Amino acid sequence: METMTIDANGMHYTPLNKMIRQAVASGVREIVINNVLGQRFIANGLRSNVRITINGVPGGDLGMFMSGPECIVRGDSEHAPGNTMDNGTIVIHGSAGDAVAHSMRGGRVFVRGDIGYRGGIHMKEYDQKRPVLAVGGTTHAFLGEYMAGGIIIVLGMGHEVAVKDRGIGSGIHGGEIILRGDIQDRLLGVGARKVTFTDGDLKRLSPLITEFCERIEVDPAPFLDTNYTRIIPASSRPFAGKYTWE
Repeated sequence: METMTIDANGMHYTPLNKMIRQAVASGVREIVINNVLGQRFIANGLRSNVRITINGVPGGDLGMFMSGPECIVRGDSEHAPGNTMDNGTIVIHGSAGDAVAHSMRGGRVFVRGDIGYRGGIHMKEYDQKRPVLAVGGTTHAFLGEYMAGGIIIVLGMGHEVAVKDRGIGSGIHGGEIILRGDIQDRLLGVGARKVTFTDGDLKRLSPLITEFCERIEVDPAPFLDTNYTRIIPASSRPFAGKYTWE
């Protein structure tokens, strides 16, 4: 059997996650979970190319330690999706809670709506892995706190500015944060600085912006310009964090 549908209505997260693991072990490559309401740890630690569609609102730590799967959430998500994720993709078509992509070290987390506090906290790079957190809406305070690698992109769709809360990049010492529009200096955290977003930056990041918009089902054309602010560590060398995304 290559596909499986699970009705999670009223189900505790422990038997639900056991069912998912057993299905993957038996060769299932497409799982649809209906009526999800707060069940935690979905796809936690999975190492597979399985595609999991979640209809509802998953609980905390969706995809924690995950390496390979693709999780599509047709709804909102609670706190810390992508926590310490190693590889794979999480696409959330609603909004998400605090600490999205906490300590993420590889793969991609795409959120169509808004996220809470401390998005991308302690994101890091590992070997050749460069994690991505992309947000269509806005974020709350301390975005990219203690960030050590990878990239955060915030488009600010439906908002006057991409981010208006303080502490952006507080303690950042690697990677880069890309925010659509101009960001006031007073919102930067200690250790973060703004640099000019150039035509070269747009060229290298356009494939990633396009992929994000396509995955969240939004036309990418309005976002392929140089109206962005780039934030990097204050102590960085000029070339630090310049990645090419293909």
